[in-house]
Amino acid sequence: MNYIGIMSGTSLDGIDAVLCNFDNNDKLTVLAKCSIPFDRELQADLQQLLRTFALHLKELGELEVRLAYDYARAVELLLKSADLNNNEITAIGCHGQTVFHEPTGKYPFSLQLLDGNKLAQLTGVNVVGDFRRMDMAYGGQGAPLTPVFHKYFLSGTKPRVILNLGGIANITVLDPASENVTGFDTGPANCLIDLWVQDRFGLPYDKDGVLAKSGSVITELLEIMLKDEYFQLPAPKSTGKEIYHLDWIKAKLAQATAQYSDEDILRTLTELTAQTVADAIASQIATTNVEAIYACGGGAFNGFLLERISHNSGIRVTTTKELGIDVDQLEAIAFAWFAKRRVEKKPANYESVTGASQKCILGALYEIR
Repeated sequence: MNYIGIMSGTSLDGIDAVLCNFDNNDKLTVLAKCSIPFDRELQADLQQLLRTFALHLKELGELEVRLAYDYARAVELLLKSADLNNNEITAIGCHGQTVFHEPTGKYPFSLQLLDGNKLAQLTGVNVVGDFRRMDMAYGGQGAPLTPVFHKYFLSGTKPRVILNLGGIANITVLDPASENVTGFDTGPANCLIDLWVQDRFGLPYDKDGVLAKSGSVITELLEIMLKDEYFQLPAPKSTGKEIYHLDWIKAKLAQATAQYSDEDILRTLTELTAQTVADAIASQIATTNVEAIYACGGGAFNGFLLERISHNSGIRVTTTKELGIDVDQLEAIAFAWFAKRRVEKKPANYESVTGASQKCILGALYEIR
């Protein structure tokens, strides 16, 4: 059965889409893949929304439809690349664009923008979206979801850690000696680094960590940041850019006793990601037992960040490419598989990861045929 998975993360760097075939035993074959930029005006409007978290309801509704058009472009490219027709695709699993994640408030919710009806109409393919809120309805965090996929497709004979370095970092600890899967958001991955680079250097991101490498860790500032409440919370837990934004950095800088260079602050933000990832792993498993950390997501291209994670954890760090899945494809493949789980009415969450009271069938189905 052929499925398409579509993912766009909070970094807003573009849309990743993958066309996959799963046989009856869930053996995975990637038939086509693409990464496309957002429409420029759409990207600018999404960036503005994630800076201010304020928008007129009319604009919010329009964003969902505009996103459907961009996601449909990715589907069209995949079908052309694989020389397939839309009637040969069982369903599209589209995560949508996260704009707010609030799992611990009085009325927990997670908001991913997607007009699944419009995407189904544009592509002629059934669409599965809204993957997180059923888990939240049963008391879960709604995130991270990918540990289930990691367990099914990336487990080995020795303990290993799957590390997703998107805007937010999350880990999955896969221990063959344990039935339980552990996974949670460790805190910021690229989000603070990217925001600082964009604000102070006028660049979209710190390529390979070159700018950070030119600076020095500010011990005082790092200690202030590490005292942040989120890092003290036990799992299950999840977070997002509604917490970790530019004002968060400025608030921590205001607590420091001196002025520091932009390069040193960037170096410290990079160390914050590396240290909190290492601390999170150490809180879940004896690091001497871990075979390797397998990184994916945009941060997996930051060689300096991977070096610092390895240094702080004492564990070899490589990427999921070593396990047969490209670092920029993993999440899109996961949502193709989540669509398959929804069509087959099979659960796709782990209570031990999200804290939900039970396993749930995840996703809303928008059927066009």
